[in-house]
Amino acid sequence: MYYKFSGFTQKLTGSAPGASFSPQGLKPGLPTESPTMIFATPTKVVSEGVGTVEYLGANKVPDLQRIFQSSDGLPVHLKRGVPDKLLYRTTMALTVGGVVYCLVALYIAAQPNKK
Repeated sequence: MYYKFSGFTQKLTGSAPGASFSPQGLKPGLPTESPTMIFATPTKVVSEGVGTVEYLGANKVPDLQRIFQSSDGLPVHLKRGVPDKLLYRTTMALTVGGVVYCLVALYIAAQPNKK
């Protein structure tokens, strides 16, 4: 016996062998057509003449490699001088301040209410 899901009763019903192997959402008799294009022209026009991309800035990679690979005993996140030290110390101060704030809030929350 072959079964097919009935969309009307929302139950499995008996059916013929051909109908049970043909899903309801697919219709084998209809020709497949490509969907219509929403945009007829591409949004970006690619020029075939230019194969390389021109970069107008200077290449800073060799300079940065020389700075970061020097063995002067400093960690990588402090190698670029004063701005890195300022960011590092600000981050550490905010972290310590946040931990102290959390501990104070936890202490206050642990105290019983005075009425």
